Amino acid sequence: MIVKMSKIYIVARQIDKDRLLDRLAQLNVLHLEPVHPDQALADDETLKEITDLGLAIETLAPIEQANSGPDLKPIDAAREAIKIRAAISENQHRLDDLHQTAEAMSIWGDVTLRQFEQLRESGVDIRFFSVPKKHAALIQAECMEVIAELPEKRMLVAVIDRSGRFTVPEEADPVPLPSQDRPTIRATAAKIDADLKQDFLRLSQLARLIEALRDERKRLAAEIEYITAQRSGLSAGELFAVQGWVPSEDAANLGSRLSDYDVHAAVSAQPVGQEEVPPTLIHYPSWTKPIKGLFDMLGTLPGYREMDLSPFFMVALPIFAAMLIGDAGYGLLIAVTGLIFYKKLARVAGTAKAQLVIIFGLVTLVWGMLTANYFGVTPETLAISGGFVRSAQAGAQVDYEALWSGIGFYSRVARLMRWAATLWRQDPMQARFLIIKISLIIGCLHLILGHFRKAMELIPDQRALAEVGWIVALADMLVVIWYLLFIGAGQMPATVWWILILAMVLPVWFGKPAKNAGKRILLGFASSMLPLLSTFSDTMSYIRLFAVGLASYYIAAAFNVLGARVAETATWFTAAPIIVFGHALNIGLAGIAIFAHGVRLNMLEFSNNAGVQWAGYAYRPFTKGHVSISGEKMS
Repeated sequence: MIVKMSKIYIVARQIDKDRLLDRLAQLNVLHLEPVHPDQALADDETLKEITDLGLAIETLAPIEQANSGPDLKPIDAAREAIKIRAAISENQHRLDDLHQTAEAMSIWGDVTLRQFEQLRESGVDIRFFSVPKKHAALIQAECMEVIAELPEKRMLVAVIDRSGRFTVPEEADPVPLPSQDRPTIRATAAKIDADLKQDFLRLSQLARLIEALRDERKRLAAEIEYITAQRSGLSAGELFAVQGWVPSEDAANLGSRLSDYDVHAAVSAQPVGQEEVPPTLIHYPSWTKPIKGLFDMLGTLPGYREMDLSPFFMVALPIFAAMLIGDAGYGLLIAVTGLIFYKKLARVAGTAKAQLVIIFGLVTLVWGMLTANYFGVTPETLAISGGFVRSAQAGAQVDYEALWSGIGFYSRVARLMRWAATLWRQDPMQARFLIIKISLIIGCLHLILGHFRKAMELIPDQRALAEVGWIVALADMLVVIWYLLFIGAGQMPATVWWILILAMVLPVWFGKPAKNAGKRILLGFASSMLPLLSTFSDTMSYIRLFAVGLASYYIAAAFNVLGARVAETATWFTAAPIIVFGHALNIGLAGIAIFAHGVRLNMLEFSNNAGVQWAGYAYRPFTKGHVSISGEKMS
């Protein structure tokens, strides 16, 4: 539920400014709105310090700490860490370049330029040429030696002739000596490598100060918060005033709570103006708290005048995730991992995200059991592995009757799978069409719920009737899609189209209310055409739940087959890493799919139909001692 806000104006004496801000910080209810936003900023030096501390903490966090650290001020340690980080990055790039250069100069071996100079001083001038292999025999000189093979059927040759009268073919190209030799490059690389070791050692020493850096960053953040609060107000003679937003439930007694602290101030609470845009504060119901982890990750909030969709997300997203992953084995693995590492995951990512992972795993486990898919193994897989096939001539048709009545391991496991697999079918094509139908039905219901929620929000506004029209249109569009995909467009009764046309009368007439009937119809018609087309595409887009889930199954099955074949030719010890890698990769892809498809269906298709644009900004009450970072409140 989005909490109602009130606009608050507070005026106190100038001499009470600090006490007023202290008390407001303790109350932790006022979201300050600067009178002059361009002036409500901390000084540049403080902002730079907190930025430097943040970069240093990011640099030092993954570094293993040394046994002892230097005696430095936090900001000095932070800036040294940043400087070392830049030096390490530069030296690593230099080292990579030197290694590439040394590799390219391998044809010259480890001869130094000084050695060539000494030979020249003693009267031996070595000349180098790139010569086609077929013309190498044409070289006439006192001494000729092939140094290395070159690309394009050429070779590098060294020519020595103290008389200076040697001859080479016209196709020979002179090759100059390199500007530096490999031993010099290696020496430079060794020095850089030593510098890098010293830099990493110094970072490990500075890492001992990371807690001091974090404490200093918190202190500066609180200082910036306080300075910003001071500069957000308005000073006029002997008076000081601030303005902002307070939850309406806290606005009524704000003045008395200030008086309890002996702060005498005039407090005025006003309703939200038509043109004003308050911050968004959400009271999440207890059962929807896990979905807050998703909103925190995406950094999205509905606008103040929009609606809280967390209950719908909490129901839909785990189902979508389960269909996208589609494997009971993966679901069990995700759930068990989440439970085992719950405390650590909650500490690192937050309680809501940790709970969401476990929920995703459990719902995926149920869906995988319903579709009889365990790490890419299905009853069909067991039947083929156990030899329950009728004839190899027809592509090894599975003999399910023999599988169900068998007494061996494969039969027992298959019967256990079948017991819970209400959505599994012996015919793979029937099973696929069933999941497609379920995907479309879920999609249609999902979009209808969006319009229903919007209608409830609009009542008693007549625009709620437009949402009723969209609900009927969506249900009818599902019938259209059903005929197109499963029955045949030619058998579709004309009634379907008439229902769609009649349903669109409501959005056209009630979608854009206006006193002038012609204008009303024109605006309603113009605003309804594109959404009408979207009802088809939005509903069809839910087929991705089936498609991605099927792809996940085939990837798992492919790695199982690959591992089995490796085991046949080698050992299971060799095959196990292949299977483990394949399933780990598949789980990773499934995680990406949840965001690419599951979150998309909620944030775009569903939210657009529910009329939520996620245009809100977070309610951040002013507080001294830490910076509030989330626009939510749990209850």
